Formats: sequence, C-alpha cells, structure tokens
Amino acid sequence: MAKDVMEIRWHARGGQGAVTAAKTLAEMSLAKDMYFQAFPEYGPERMGAPIQCFNRLSKKKISTYCGITQPDIVVVVDSSLLGVVDITAGLSEDGIIIVNTTDEPKTVRKKLNLNEHKLFVVDATHISLKSLGRFMPNIPMLGAVLKVTGLLEKEEAAEFLSKSFSKKFSAKIVEKNIKALKEAFGEVKGE
Repeated sequence: MAKDVMEIRWHARGGQGAVTAAKTLAEMSLAKDMYFQAFPEYGPERMGAPIQCFNRLSKKKISTYCGITQPDIVVVVDSSLLGVVDITAGLSEDGIIIVNTTDEPKTVRKKLNLNEHKLFVVDATHISLKSLGRFMPNIPMLGAVLKVTGLLEKEEAAEFLSKSFSKKFSAKIVEKNIKALKEAFGEVKGE
C-alpha cells in the first residue's frame, strides 16, 4: 500500500451484500495490524436500489470521519449500475476499478471510455451462482479486491472467513463462501 490511507468506494444494489463485504474487508485488515473504517451511505432504499459503501484502511491512525469523495479503488458489484452511476467520480487517473461482469477488461474500458485507470473484472455473478447456489456476488468481489490490493493472500483470507463466518453460518455455508472467495482470486483479470 503506497498511500497512508487506502480509500475504497463500493457501488451495488441493496441486498447484494456489499455492506457485509466492506465490513468483512475492514475486519480482515486487522490481520495486518491496520486501522479501518467501513460504513454505508444509503437511506430508506429498498432491495435493488443503488447504494454505496466505503472503506478506509491504513497502517496509521485514521482521523478522517467523512464520506469518501476521492477513492483509490472503486468496486462495482452490479454492472447494471455502469450506465446509472458515475463510477469514476473523484477517481484519480491511476485509480483502480474492479467490475463484476462477463465482459473482458478491454470491452469494459471501451464502453466506459476509460483511459488511464487500472481496470479489473471478475464474473462474481457466475461464481456466486456456482459456488453458493444463489446470486450473492459480495464474497467473490471481496476476493477480487483482496487479489488486486494484495492485502491478504488467498489462504489468509480463507482462514479469516472460516473463523469469522463459522460464528454465524453453518459449516456448509462457510465452505461455499470460501470456495467463492478462492475462485474469484483465480479468475480476476486486469489491464
């Protein structure tokens, strides 16, 4: 992590688990002795409505307590938001975009008219349907974020999920989420 504070903005629709993914990412940063923030920004939206949530991760104490307007990384959990939300708002030219899509990076780059941004894609929808048996792309997207940032290695992340999720979910659900996370690590593509 080159900067003192890494700021991440997640774009999703209500019910897709982005808030859970952001909170899980924050908790995972503890394994690296980091300070963190994870918070949503939404009102009375219903399931399916566009939402945003955020992370701040740092090796130093974080003294900023406001929304993120200039993220280092943008995570798009639902590609249908690409035409609805300006995902590049505030993102620097060397910023990173990670999109849940079946498209190749060059196709997404052309569609969004992206020039300098680093772009990564992963088919988190397919991974979630195959691994979890339902549409819940949050954990595959978390895997993509971890792979792109290098915050945790695949096995470290899987171990964290195992410990954390086993407090809330059955062993079968935990196993499926670990499978989805690992698969995303292997399938994320970038340019």
